[in-house]
Amino acid sequence: MDLLNTLVEKGLRREPPTREEALAVLATSDDELLDVVAAAGKVRRQWFGRRVKLNYLVNLKSGLCPEDCSYCSQRLGSKAEILKYTWLKPDEASKAAAAGVAGGAKRVCLVASGRGPTDRDVERVGRTIEAIKEENEGVEVCACLGLLSDGQAERLREAGADAYNHNLNTSEATYGGITKTHTYADRVDTVQKAHAAGLSACSGLIAGMGEADEDLVDVVYALRELGSDSVPVNFLIPFEGTPLAKEWNLTPQRCLRILAMVRFVCPDVEVRIAGGREVHLRSMQPLALNIANSIFLGDYLTSEGQAGQADLDMIADAGFEVEGAGTPTLPAHRADALAAADGGCGSGAPAGSGGGCGSHAPAESGAAEGGAGCGSHSGGGCGPCGGHAPVPEPAEAPAAEAAPGGARTDLVAVRRRGAGTDLAPNA
Repeated sequence: MDLLNTLVEKGLRREPPTREEALAVLATSDDELLDVVAAAGKVRRQWFGRRVKLNYLVNLKSGLCPEDCSYCSQRLGSKAEILKYTWLKPDEASKAAAAGVAGGAKRVCLVASGRGPTDRDVERVGRTIEAIKEENEGVEVCACLGLLSDGQAERLREAGADAYNHNLNTSEATYGGITKTHTYADRVDTVQKAHAAGLSACSGLIAGMGEADEDLVDVVYALRELGSDSVPVNFLIPFEGTPLAKEWNLTPQRCLRILAMVRFVCPDVEVRIAGGREVHLRSMQPLALNIANSIFLGDYLTSEGQAGQADLDMIADAGFEVEGAGTPTLPAHRADALAAADGGCGSGAPAGSGGGCGSHAPAESGAAEGGAGCGSHSGGGCGPCGGHAPVPEPAEAPAAEAAPGGARTDLVAVRRRGAGTDLAPNA
């Protein structure tokens, strides 16, 4: 297939496809799906080999958010029966992070619901970062606290943060239909602040919110232009009690095409399968590892993922290996570019970025061989802080409900375990 040959050649040269080529990937047929995966896999293996980076979410503060993001179970007015709690203490968060690191996680993502942090919140998160790094040598820490004010990214960097996550989520053209309490430009501004402060930029999208193919292509090109070092690809978890509860628009095949398109547009960037992979990819998750080089281990912000051991077994069974703490995630040319303050998603990204994201040391050159992404709040939670009453055992999962395309709505399990509860985190 001429299209796929062209995309592979461009990916190996770190050259982006045209918009028409990116749209054509999304329009391929099911008969062509394995060819699409194989082509994206060639690009993935060139820059990341068969390594899979593991990330672990710690939800520092859950629910009680004043923003109105339609996809979010923590939004203003949400009826979703999620855990709601205020800030975990640094030692509680460190204990939760240790569970993920013990399971093989290389990066810990510290997430807090809300519009954005106060200066006091930044100090609190700084103490948490220090506590985690004291107990876990070499671990990367990514903060995800919402919209940043001037100077806050620098303070997080000084506290030891390696990266900052803030997802664009969807295209600029459709953003106003998803959220009214802040703008697409607000999100872009926060990613730019993080990048300018020397934090590795982690920014991604949510697919399945009713967007058109053009919207998906638009947001991925915007992420490339912004210089995202890791791109979490979230698949909408349609929580009951949110405005998008009935949006079951994804199939496993559609998810694989979206991941392949992201890989072709950002060939040498950490592409992370984030929230919703268990719900929408289901038994085709191992196939997706041929495209993406990063996943979240275990649970999400407010929903439960599959068991952490199942993730590890899946990686091994599919012939991949967990990326070690001493191995830089990004390929050498990107690590060098970041060190020279000229990093980004591709070769023409904006200047002003620093290290982080495990990219300080050069990777092996040309190896034959990344809600919901934190910030989108579309995933699961870590449990209430220690002062709360014990959380009850989770109720028995409801029977599967009918949904468009035979979607398995029974796979959406609200998280009831984690730090501060009687139930151990799923690592």
